[in-house]
Amino acid sequence: MSVVEDVAITLITSDRRGVLTVDSLTQELDPTIGQKPSDHCAVVGYIGSEPAYPIVLASLKTLQHRGQESAGIATFHDSSINVRKGMGLVSEVFNEKSRGLDSSLGGTVGIGHTRYSTAGSKSMENAGPFLVSNSMGHIALSHNGEITNADRLREDLMKQGLTFLTSTDTEVLLLELSREMSIHGISSGVRIAMDRLKGAYSITMMINDRLFALRDSLGFRPLIIGRFEDNYIVVSESCALDVLGAEKIRDVNPGELVEITPNGIITLITGSSKKLAHCMFEYVYFARPDSIIDGIEVFHSRIMLGRILAEEHPADADVVVPVPDSGRAQALGFSNESGIPYSEGLIKNRYSERTFIMPTQQSRTSAVKMKLNVIKSEIKGKKVVLVDDSIVRGNTMNHIISILRKAGAKEVHVRIGSPEIVAPCFFGVDMKTRDQFVANGKTTDEICNVLGADSLGYLSIDGLVRSIGMKREDLCVGCLTGEYPIPIAQDKHPRQKELESFTG
Repeated sequence: MSVVEDVAITLITSDRRGVLTVDSLTQELDPTIGQKPSDHCAVVGYIGSEPAYPIVLASLKTLQHRGQESAGIATFHDSSINVRKGMGLVSEVFNEKSRGLDSSLGGTVGIGHTRYSTAGSKSMENAGPFLVSNSMGHIALSHNGEITNADRLREDLMKQGLTFLTSTDTEVLLLELSREMSIHGISSGVRIAMDRLKGAYSITMMINDRLFALRDSLGFRPLIIGRFEDNYIVVSESCALDVLGAEKIRDVNPGELVEITPNGIITLITGSSKKLAHCMFEYVYFARPDSIIDGIEVFHSRIMLGRILAEEHPADADVVVPVPDSGRAQALGFSNESGIPYSEGLIKNRYSERTFIMPTQQSRTSAVKMKLNVIKSEIKGKKVVLVDDSIVRGNTMNHIISILRKAGAKEVHVRIGSPEIVAPCFFGVDMKTRDQFVANGKTTDEICNVLGADSLGYLSIDGLVRSIGMKREDLCVGCLTGEYPIPIAQDKHPRQKELESFTG
């Protein structure tokens, strides 16, 4: 059961059981899926001549992969902002029982949000979009990313008398923007707030019936504008535009604030950063392969990851097998480059239950086995190249290697389409502590022994950069190097290496 609420500026939270921390019934937090890195959120904004609700809803469904904990839609109608949001998948929050939403969420301007928590707890109070009222009227905001100095800003705002209802950094972001805009106006207020806000933020925002989009000055997270007929939409990934039959106009530039009107796009603030820090994981794992982000097709990047991986770490093998679904494009690239045949040797069951809620280790282990199964004819007696996009803790890979060997694999050679993850991310990815990472403090041979593989090869950072097709200085690779594009509080993360040249 999902937890759902309807609000019109005043947030009213309810649940028939009184429980406000229920996550999606299909959220996967088990050793097969849940130890992949996860992105923070998806955001959507729409303005046009057609009703906003069905268009925002279709966009959120397309972007469901970016967050599965909660979903919400806000629209401006009858002089107020109305929002419906709840815990669970988009289809759980907005289902057949949610009739009448076309009227309760009326209007031709709206924003949407799906959430994966990287700052703040998994609860209804932290579900987006977020709402506030000030002298300008009603403001609603959806946010993808993470504010690295949110704790300090929260303290400053509380000293000024502001009250917080949630534990998320998005509320800090909204109140900081709201305060400065009410004093200085929209353009000047946002510019002042941006000087104080540190970290990653791609934002869709309504101020009454006006729609805005904002991207942080380094461009950590994507934000893309499209159009169909006389309707405009801004989304986290271009695949949502394709579903709507919309034409991509352009990406919101890093550091840019735009107002999107029924007549076109108005740039209110122009980005001025000397450096960029696009998250490399968008191209490795997060984004859908059919998306184009900052001019680069994600699928092509992943094919190149596999090709260059095969150049750097060739293998004497009979078959290339991907870890579904994340390793498919990389495995195809590896196969194309190496000439080793590609095969779907592993099948994933997408409908099995979550293992973390099961009562015993035996039942959890049985459920893990239900997640993946081997096509024995493709594995037995063969030397297998097992390809995936990344390794975090290593539990998942260890389990997969084990089931391949039980199916008769002669050898298992693991190839990873990204470099070793050795450091936390503070910009919207749920990798926060170094003890999570199997690669931290270990050599490749030591990691190989932990995994139980015959050999192990990671893509180099140079190979990663070549695959994506951007300059290295325009990518954030902090989780691979411990060198971050903006300073992180030293008392919080003492092993961080600061790169002052990335600021400004």
